[in-house]
Amino acid sequence: MMSLRELYELLEVTFISFFFLALVFIPMEKVFPAKKNQKLFRPKWFLDFCFFLGQYFLWSSLVLFTLNYFGEYLTSIIPKPFQLTVKNQPFILQIIEVLLLSDFLIYWGHRLQHNVDFLWRFHKVHHSAEHLDWLAAHREHPLDSIYTIGLINLPAFVMGFPLESIAGIIAFRGIWAIYIHSNVRLPIGPLRILIGAPELHHWHHDLDRRAGNYANISPIMDILFGTYKCPNHEPEQFGIIEKSPKTYLGQIIAPLVTKRIWNYFLKKTKT
Repeated sequence: MMSLRELYELLEVTFISFFFLALVFIPMEKVFPAKKNQKLFRPKWFLDFCFFLGQYFLWSSLVLFTLNYFGEYLTSIIPKPFQLTVKNQPFILQIIEVLLLSDFLIYWGHRLQHNVDFLWRFHKVHHSAEHLDWLAAHREHPLDSIYTIGLINLPAFVMGFPLESIAGIIAFRGIWAIYIHSNVRLPIGPLRILIGAPELHHWHHDLDRRAGNYANISPIMDILFGTYKCPNHEPEQFGIIEKSPKTYLGQIIAPLVTKRIWNYFLKKTKT
């Protein structure tokens, strides 16, 4: 049971995070907008604010608990000699290995989310956003978050790194994920072959469920496996073709039940 002090600290962290991110990304979106006419309080901004609160205030503990649990399990079954060999490598080499392996895993894991219906039912919550900005990056089902964050950090756990030692990488990837969803267009020329950018990820959020650009930090995996896509303009429309709930609670519950049960629930609420 969470104490009042812990509750207060969690609320404090949540709102400090919100205002920090707002101070960083809102000016960027105003100075370098991808879609110039998009307003700060665009349609469904409050829904995405609810996802932000849910992600930081409600589900962060669940995600961290799951990461800790599987991290301890994996580090306990990996042979110690292997872990020592990895840890005896130069630190910079370890970081490169972790980033490359996690990018490879998240590429294929993300591609599966778009091609396997069971995974898509959770992942499409994220893709239901019809307007992209830094706040929309937080529209994510908690089970989808566990899947994604688990895959991203799997190589580090296998290599024997405890959660504390990779906290910096987790934080960097979190900020990066917000950046590539932001309403920002900062063309970087030929470097976009090596470094991801909002202009790449915005095409991933095209109405086409299999639009491509599944990679995380670097688009190299998309280039290697033929799913790279980056026209010199923004997609006409973001979102999904399927109908999706309009409320936060609906978005959380809908993937957990069958379509028949969800339609029955909707029918009952209308009568």
